[in-house]
Amino acid sequence: MKKQSMIFKQLVKLVKFQRIMAANYSSTSSAEVPLRFVQFIRKNESNKLLGVLSNDGETLHPLPEGTCQNDMINLIKQDTKVLLKKLQSLPSEQLCSDIELLPPVTNPEKIVCIGLNYLDHCLEQHKAKPKEPMFFSKFASTLIGHGGNVIAHNISNKIDFEVELAVIIGKEAKNVSKENAMDYVFGYSVAQDISARDWQKERNGGQFLIGKSMDTFCPLGPAIVHKSLVNDPHHLQMITRINGIEKQNGNTMDMIYEIDDIIHELTKSITLKPGDVILTGTPAGVGMYRNPPEYLKPGDTIESEIECVGKLFNKVVADECI
Repeated sequence: MKKQSMIFKQLVKLVKFQRIMAANYSSTSSAEVPLRFVQFIRKNESNKLLGVLSNDGETLHPLPEGTCQNDMINLIKQDTKVLLKKLQSLPSEQLCSDIELLPPVTNPEKIVCIGLNYLDHCLEQHKAKPKEPMFFSKFASTLIGHGGNVIAHNISNKIDFEVELAVIIGKEAKNVSKENAMDYVFGYSVAQDISARDWQKERNGGQFLIGKSMDTFCPLGPAIVHKSLVNDPHHLQMITRINGIEKQNGNTMDMIYEIDDIIHELTKSITLKPGDVILTGTPAGVGMYRNPPEYLKPGDTIESEIECVGKLFNKVVADECI
């Protein structure tokens, strides 16, 4: 009962905070500035800053310089009460070309991914549903933000797309029960698990690492959406559009292993830390298994959209453009 009372109080505080923010929001009378946390830099400046993004992705509420040492992981570690005080009165400005949105987490200790986690994605490969989660990893150097460029590396001609719901861990997690696993989630983001299929499937001795971890191969963003704003992370539509044409259209309800399963299984042997990123799998429609296969090329645009979480836009560029 005591724990339930504490949770209820925290929810009340979140509601109060959103009402305060709505009163200060000038876009529309019904809009509320949500807990959508971003990292950004301004043109001709190098200081990374934190902010809160509006629901429509058009308005930025910068946090004061120095908040949480301008680092998202420090913000994630904040006590909820302390965090709410920092956010109760913020200025606002329209997003423009002078503001670059970074990946909402730039320095996670770990990026953990799960393969074959949607039944239709298994079926398009003619593979059986896995009997246990299949984990692999990506390096932090794969991360780019909203508007960032995906490099079409010259060493691959089979670069593919996979929209995924990203889970951002909120506190240290070790040997976590399935029942308590969601308590360790801070929020969610939109991700693309970009893959060089030739290096994933045909080269490097069958190991995924190179094919999954080339620079820029993990677009993430635009924001981390606090879990309080997502009623059910296992009932969200997810879409990939390439050059405006829909290629993937699935729903997180079709996950084979849900988020609590994933955290429970991972933390049996791996300690998750605040800011760690978990990519939870992709639905059918990826380029490799289309007929004929469709791979990304320089000039392509990638739109990755997840209901309640946001829309991520990236462009594919040739190696020499960087």
